[in-house]
Amino acid sequence: MQQVELLAPAGSPEAFYGAIKAGADAVYLAGTQYGARAYADNFPEDELLKCLKYAHLLGKKVYLTVNTLVKEHELEMLPGFIKPYVEEGLDGVIVQDLGVLSLLSERFPKLPLHASTQMSITGIHGANLLKKMGVVRVVPARELSLEEIKKIKAETGMELECFIHGAMCYCYSGQCLFSSVLGGRSGNRGRCAQPCRLPYRVKDGQSMSKECYPLSLKDMCTIEMLPELIGAGIDSFKIEGRMKKPEYAAGVTAYYRKLLDAFYEGKTATPSKKDLEDLGKLYIRSERTNGYYHRANGKEMITLISPAYAASDEKLLENIKAEYLSDKKRVPVRMEAKFLLGEPATLKISLAGDVRKTVTGCGEIVEAAQKAPVTKENIIKQLKKLGDTFFVADESFNGGDPLIQMDDGIFLPLKSINELRRKVISELEEVICHDE
Repeated sequence: MQQVELLAPAGSPEAFYGAIKAGADAVYLAGTQYGARAYADNFPEDELLKCLKYAHLLGKKVYLTVNTLVKEHELEMLPGFIKPYVEEGLDGVIVQDLGVLSLLSERFPKLPLHASTQMSITGIHGANLLKKMGVVRVVPARELSLEEIKKIKAETGMELECFIHGAMCYCYSGQCLFSSVLGGRSGNRGRCAQPCRLPYRVKDGQSMSKECYPLSLKDMCTIEMLPELIGAGIDSFKIEGRMKKPEYAAGVTAYYRKLLDAFYEGKTATPSKKDLEDLGKLYIRSERTNGYYHRANGKEMITLISPAYAASDEKLLENIKAEYLSDKKRVPVRMEAKFLLGEPATLKISLAGDVRKTVTGCGEIVEAAQKAPVTKENIIKQLKKLGDTFFVADESFNGGDPLIQMDDGIFLPLKSINELRRKVISELEEVICHDE
């Protein structure tokens, strides 16, 4: 069975690294332009490229949101904006605008194109039309039932990415002009002011109700129905929340990861009472719903009394921060080195558990020491300095016996050892990231 992808949101680098460490298979995020969450931190080019490389080192994917409606004069800048990410191996781009879809298909024919939920794809004919236009994945309208999703999957064979957790929009598939009309901030341009979360009075005949929240939907939480969603043939489970804190991205990902792993291991994939309580404390509105999968609509989906988030648990947030946000997940590597008199210093670094990913490099000639010889401890210390990379030395350098051959009484500047390590690590990154 091909396992479903767990897709996490990232509105900041901290959220990105936290989601990866918590078990996300893929992350969706935005650059500094064209994203439908203009008020998230988002990613400048250098940071996004760094995240792309990191994800690929771990076998994860990154999808870029280019999901706003685009003005004509903005189209000419789009290819230049996205080109560096395509060259770094961007795994897909999520698009709403048909002009953007056409342009990217023409300029970057190998770039996987994903149709945003804001395209409002509701059936097989819409999905097949996009398939002819080169789209490989559809994020269907959020209002579809599970049976409708099954039908699209069965009759088109396209990849389907469906929301499983997070905030829901009152308007059909996010096609909303309310924010634009009311406050001049367009949701389709990434600047939604969320007027649906404001209080209103409802007029019934001549009488006016007290202030309430008739447009505010409850948040989605489907963790209790994961086996059913997997059985529907959905390819990617999408967590909403690029505007939310890193603790949310990492924490929610971790709880769904735990249940998905249990399912694929043949264990019970039912959340505990504590799991549900914890999820309820992770920036979710006071009540939950499982979306439209088994209902068309209903007043029970509305947070009529208050759209406020439930009180968060500071201890829970601190635990998530300590486990997933304090440091990046790093890739263990195995190192072997030779420092033999009169020969170039050599260093071989391979991915722990995958000898196919191996790089060997040579450095300066090893000389006889005139005064203080270099020691094995000196060498180990320099080779372990991987803090500015995405790697960590494996157990042979951490309590084991490092594979280092060296003659007695030799000398090599520590600077040269560092340069050799950096050179081989850089080459290993290229081998991993561009491996076909």
